Amino acid sequence: MDGPEPKTRGRGRERAAMTAAIVVILVLFVLFFRDIMIPFLRLELSRDLTGAQELLRDRGALGFFTVTLVEALQMVVVFIPAEFIQISSGLSYPFYVALPLCDLGVCLGASVIFLLVRVFRYHSTAFEKRRRRIDRLSAAVHERNTVLFMYLLFFMPIIPFGAICYYGSSTKLSYGKYIRTVATGVIPSIVVSNLMGAAGMAFLVRDLPLWLLVVVIVLLAAALFFVIYLFLDRFCFKESDGTPDSPMYAIIFFLVRLWHGRRPRPVIEDALLREAEPPYVLLANHESFFDFYYIYQMEHHHNPTFLVNEFYCTRPVLKTMAKKAGILSKKLFTTDMSSSVRLMRTVRRGTSVVLFPEGRLSPDGRSNPIVEEGGAFYKKLGADLVLVKLRGAYFNGPKWRKKRFREPVRVTVEQVIKKDELQSMTAEALNERIASVLYNDASENDVAVYRQRNKAVGLENLLYRCADCGGLYTTESRGNELYCTACGRVHALDEHYRFTSGPPTIPAWYDRIRAMEEAGLSDLRLRTAVRTKIFGADGGPIRWEDGECELTPAAFTYRSGARSFTVPTERLPALAFSCSEEFELYHADELHYFYPTENRRQTVRWALAVDLLTEHRKAEGTHG
Repeated sequence: MDGPEPKTRGRGRERAAMTAAIVVILVLFVLFFRDIMIPFLRLELSRDLTGAQELLRDRGALGFFTVTLVEALQMVVVFIPAEFIQISSGLSYPFYVALPLCDLGVCLGASVIFLLVRVFRYHSTAFEKRRRRIDRLSAAVHERNTVLFMYLLFFMPIIPFGAICYYGSSTKLSYGKYIRTVATGVIPSIVVSNLMGAAGMAFLVRDLPLWLLVVVIVLLAAALFFVIYLFLDRFCFKESDGTPDSPMYAIIFFLVRLWHGRRPRPVIEDALLREAEPPYVLLANHESFFDFYYIYQMEHHHNPTFLVNEFYCTRPVLKTMAKKAGILSKKLFTTDMSSSVRLMRTVRRGTSVVLFPEGRLSPDGRSNPIVEEGGAFYKKLGADLVLVKLRGAYFNGPKWRKKRFREPVRVTVEQVIKKDELQSMTAEALNERIASVLYNDASENDVAVYRQRNKAVGLENLLYRCADCGGLYTTESRGNELYCTACGRVHALDEHYRFTSGPPTIPAWYDRIRAMEEAGLSDLRLRTAVRTKIFGADGGPIRWEDGECELTPAAFTYRSGARSFTVPTERLPALAFSCSEEFELYHADELHYFYPTENRRQTVRWALAVDLLTEHRKAEGTHG
């Protein structure tokens, strides 16, 4: 009688190995759950590394099994990070013991996951939440090899090991290749975590200086990061260099996530996005610096690129990162045909693009007028148009306050305009529709509650005139109050960022200031001495000089000892600025930052004056 087919025998061995692995884990749970597992897990939840170290050492050989078992548990429960047990083992045991213990635990957990997925058809809710992210990465690897792709995932810090094993188990990969890939793919991360634990032990036992401990940990993390980047860049995403599928794109948003922090997590309402056919052009209002990060967290079909201020794409380091990530750039409020050409090529190449048509952050919480209307250009691109509104971001981080609040942010896809419909619309009608859909007034949002005690701090940098007496630069802030040093009137902000007396909202107060400035617009003449920071064209050297700026209804003029230039106001649709710091513009491809040497609060006044001149010009053109 003929024996079983080799393929059948192989499957039998796989099932036997998987069953043996899960039996081992179950036995270990029974033996050690009460005495070791529960105390250790409590220590893990409280992040008590010292207690975990003492527990493992006190239990002797049983501590070995604890390391392996907890590592396996963390593999099966996707959302639990594995670094804690890896660092704990590095603290408790020599490196040559800690590494195999952790690796064995990973293999046990991976075997359980394989058995659950392949035999019992189990689906993990925690994994499914991460599945789209993995699928997006998977789509970026040309002619994907499953083993290579799993190595890629293990090397990325944003995907838990357990989720990767659930992914590998859902493919057609054999158990042998699967477990070998897992066993070797996790080694770099385990090595770094174990070495961090060993460095911690040296600090505790051998009086290693704290500064040296910090340096060692930073160098270890940097070494792992560099190895990961080289692997991704040279072997996995070589063809995607210079696009949003590149590893640099993922690195940029990983760093932004660390900078931004875990909160606030935006509420994403993007069901309509499924109606858009990629590549699409996404337009959004602009409330805060982190708006691009909130847009990134939407469920895009593929990673989109972003059109950003050229300043961020010409500085050293940033220039290289932006180029490798496929980020597009444009000079603010200047005619720049090259950026339009690059944007068109990007869309025709199949990459979606995110634009903020206002071109600058909102000063008072209301959307800025779109000074560079792009209706005709969007029609020419021949792509679906996605209109997205952000709410709640303004009061978290407005231009006039340095400290960030952490209240909910909502990102909503309001409309998807199909490319066929675009072609049937006039450019003027499209511009009006974009402006009306994207318009937002942060003060109308009564959902968010701000209980902070310093809501008014910094507001005087925007509301530089008293709404009651009109005093110039007489407003001051304290806690939740804005008061005038000239007339003594005090206005307090409530938990919805509304004034309890006087103008009801920040925009209402800003409108009073607009009316005061508009009354004297025909006789406008602003002049100030400035310290000027000049960023050379295309990332050229930075230089400083002293000068003077002047603004009249006809022109903006800058003079210094070395040179001077004039920009007619019809060629200056808006003036970008930072509250109480500087205002800025491009001239001869160089970016000029003008820092007033006296009374930095006047920067917003200059920007508002330019806005008023632009509005009057448009109104005269309409009436004409």
